[in-house]
This record gives sequence, structure tokens and C-alpha cells, in this order.
Amino acid sequence: MPQVPVTKSKRAAALAPERVKKILSTLRRTYPEAGCALRHDDAWQLLVATILSAQCTDARVNQITPGLFKKIPDVQAFARLSPAELEPEIRSSGFFRNKAKSIIGAARAIGERFHGQVPRTMPELLELPGVARKTANVVLGVAFGQAEGVVVDTHVRRIARRLELTRENSPERIERDLIRILPRGEWITFSHRLIAHGRKLCLARKPRCQQCPLQNLCNSSDKVV
Repeated sequence: MPQVPVTKSKRAAALAPERVKKILSTLRRTYPEAGCALRHDDAWQLLVATILSAQCTDARVNQITPGLFKKIPDVQAFARLSPAELEPEIRSSGFFRNKAKSIIGAARAIGERFHGQVPRTMPELLELPGVARKTANVVLGVAFGQAEGVVVDTHVRRIARRLELTRENSPERIERDLIRILPRGEWITFSHRLIAHGRKLCLARKPRCQQCPLQNLCNSSDKVV
């Protein structure tokens, strides 16, 4: 019989259902309360916060949004703004000009096309300025409890690759791989737990592998033993 290449054999082992189940159960046990770190009161506030979080920490966004939402209380108020009015309010988030344009554009689109309500489907959310799959997945999962995909941020990308759940680099392809191997009921919480894990233990530069509950399941090349 022809010999199966080692790379394919290792790949199959990494994606074995039992291994994936062990990863999920360990994350569930370790981070039972993990959830969205962006503070918000409704779907619109979450959408704004998620747009602001691009290339910015959640902690910084959470410093900006309380005052922002007190001053500009709803989607209709955002729709009436000019970029020059919004930019100073969000300057510290970085890329503030593009973000202001996206937020105002999204607010106007919601008012004009969706009766002032944040849409609840992936295709409709993707029609909004500044909204790609990551932002849409956050809003659908957190605000509406709808699992339409897997949020892939820098933490999810790094850890999913370290755990050999994907070999891809782009968020879109990583999400596609994760959707294939994860039960739909885990799509929302998996991202929250992986993000919590990335912030606490699986750091980018110096992962705390000796404290990691997943160390026996991890064969990453930069694993610290």
C-alpha cells in the first residue's frame, strides 16, 4: 500500500473530532464566563464599538464609548453628524477619519434602508459601510445570539494556527476552516474563549505554556517547554 505522507497524517490527527472536543471542553472549563469585552447597551452601540476596535484595543474603545454615546445617543443622532464633528470624539482609536466615515455611513444606511434598526442578517450587515465579516459576526453573535460564522481576530488567528486547527493566514479562510470542524453551537463562544486565552496565557511573543491547560494538546513550533 502507498505510504500516507506524514504531513497529511499529522493534519488528520490535529483535526480529529476527539482532539477538537478536548480543546473545546478545556476552553469551556477554563473560561466559563468569557464574553464580549466591548461595553454596549444595544446592537447599534456594539456595531460602533466593533468598528472602533479595528487596530485598537478593547480597553481603549471602552474609554471612548461611554462619553461618545452620552453625547450622541442613538443611530439617528449619528446619522446627522458630519465627519468633522465625529472625528475628534474617536481620534484616540486610530484611523479615526476612516472610522468616522464608516460609522456615519452605517448610521445613514440603517436609517434609510432598515427603518433605523441594525439588520439581523449577514448579507444585510455586509451592506453597511465599514462592516466586514468579523464585525458582522460580532453583532450577530453577541447582540442577537445568531451563529452565522466565527469571529477571527488576531488572538483567534494566532491560537487557531498554534493549535493546528488551520494553516491559513487570511481571516476569511481561517473562519472557513473553523466552521468545518466546530459544532455550530460553539461558533460564538469559541471566539470569546480563545480571545480570553490569548490575553491571559497564549501571548504573541512569550506564551505562558507551562500554565496553559492546553499544553498537552499543543505542538506549536514556538511552544515554550
